[in-house]
Amino acid sequence: MNENPVFPMAPAPFDGDSREVDPGACFDWLTQGWATFLAHPGIWLGSSVLMLVMLMAISIVPLFGQVAAHLLVPLFGAGMLQICRSIADEREPQIGELFAGFRQRAGQLVMVGVFFAVGMFGIAFLAFLLVSGGLLGGAITGKVGGFGIAFGGVMLAFLLVLVLSVPVIMSVWFAPALVYFHDMQPLAAMKASFAAGLKNWLAMSIFGIFLVVAGFFAMLPIGLGLLLLLPVFSAAVYASYRDIFLEA
Repeated sequence: MNENPVFPMAPAPFDGDSREVDPGACFDWLTQGWATFLAHPGIWLGSSVLMLVMLMAISIVPLFGQVAAHLLVPLFGAGMLQICRSIADEREPQIGELFAGFRQRAGQLVMVGVFFAVGMFGIAFLAFLLVSGGLLGGAITGKVGGFGIAFGGVMLAFLLVLVLSVPVIMSVWFAPALVYFHDMQPLAAMKASFAAGLKNWLAMSIFGIFLVVAGFFAMLPIGLGLLLLLPVFSAAVYASYRDIFLEA
């Protein structure tokens, strides 16, 4: 005998459905990111300092620290997104919200970090093998030919990192938001993130280029520019998530 359904029925779980937006939407995301920062600059600067200090302290530990930092990035990312949501909902944000990802769905967020770390360290290892092979081949061959072999190994490693990093970054771009706000499983969230990025590849490419250029200049004054870039970038990512995912 079939049991009678219980009302009210639970809503269907979020499936990560996304839409295609105009390429120019990336400029609106950045505008919203800047406006969100200006709304509460003190909270943002305090959160950015706290996060950077903690990640730098963890990264000091050889090897293990680098791995741990990669695992924690999605948790801190969820916290930054929670601050964005509080501001968007016209609530007073708190620096403590930076640790929201540690209190809610931490295990799922850590798994996103595991996949991210495995992907990035795997790419770095392949690049190391190519560069080492090129340098070794160059040393064996001699001066002129050896330089060409070594240079070719370095360029091939650079192209490999560039090509393979893109799908990894696309997979984790929206994953913290999908896990934290919608309780999606890590792999499902990463698949949905990748699909959304692929669907909006032009807007995301423009956004990514801006981020790389801004990141370069942010690092020049001993990295102090990161205190501004991190909150603006986090709020812009939140704006892009709200724009692209239909039930965000």
